[in-house]
Amino acid sequence: MSHHSFENFVNLPCMQEIKDRSVFIHIDVPGHEDNAETFPESYQFPSLQTLGEDLVTVLDTLHVRYVIGLGEGAGANVIARFGLAHPSRTVGLILINCTASALSVKENFKAKFMNWKRQSSLSQSAMDYLVFHKFGHQMVNDTNSDKDQVISEFVTRLQSSLNSANLRLFVNAFLTRKDLNLKDYKQDILLITGVLGSYANVVEKLHRDLDKNKATLIKIERAGDVLSEAPAKMAQSILLFCKGQGLLTSVTLPGIERQRTFSASSTDSDKPRRLSRGMSMEDYDRPNIRRLSLSFHEPIPQSVEK
Repeated sequence: MSHHSFENFVNLPCMQEIKDRSVFIHIDVPGHEDNAETFPESYQFPSLQTLGEDLVTVLDTLHVRYVIGLGEGAGANVIARFGLAHPSRTVGLILINCTASALSVKENFKAKFMNWKRQSSLSQSAMDYLVFHKFGHQMVNDTNSDKDQVISEFVTRLQSSLNSANLRLFVNAFLTRKDLNLKDYKQDILLITGVLGSYANVVEKLHRDLDKNKATLIKIERAGDVLSEAPAKMAQSILLFCKGQGLLTSVTLPGIERQRTFSASSTDSDKPRRLSRGMSMEDYDRPNIRRLSLSFHEPIPQSVEK
């Protein structure tokens, strides 16, 4: 998908307080921006490893010092590679339906039925593969009447908003990816998957291989595509993770009274931004948008997602 899928999620009411106190940097992979032109035949689409390593140029251009990485599917794999390549630029990673292994037998089997030659539109087998990858087992197990509408909207975006030839190159890069060794990542990781998702078992396996002191797994029941089916649970998970990093401290959880200020004896030596005495927690969390001017040369911490 393009940045629109995350933009839609961030603009939901359940994300309002988080959005008011964060800056999201939405990143499209090459050729996935709106009205993108088809790459020439000679174009070599970058690997997921190259995409991940090069994300640091976005932060350098915007003078952003470090971020919490947020990605889904292939984007989660790219964000994870960014974290591994540039660990000092991340506070932590939130990875939705992330797979760390190379091409599985099941994926390879499906790929054999897909026509990867350049065409004016996606083949039906390719479309079926992408729908399964996005929504998982809910296609056959979910009887919710909204399911067909959500899938229909997804297919429409694939057919109308994205350049299908460029999309095919990105899918091929995902299918030919190398193994991802997240054991070497030293910051906190939040893994999120839907129980009905096509990669639920793969995400569980990834979690078993990681340090449980650093990696947390959240499985959302009765969901395949967690961003569209369980946005409130997603928002709460993101908030809890950020609070664990000392961020978004002024945003309250249900049933917890808002604490407006720190006491005079509080310290914040580990906080990304220093809190002046008497500053409210809400003011502490609210980002200074003016600092994102490209003429500003002092980097600041913000949030990035892929």
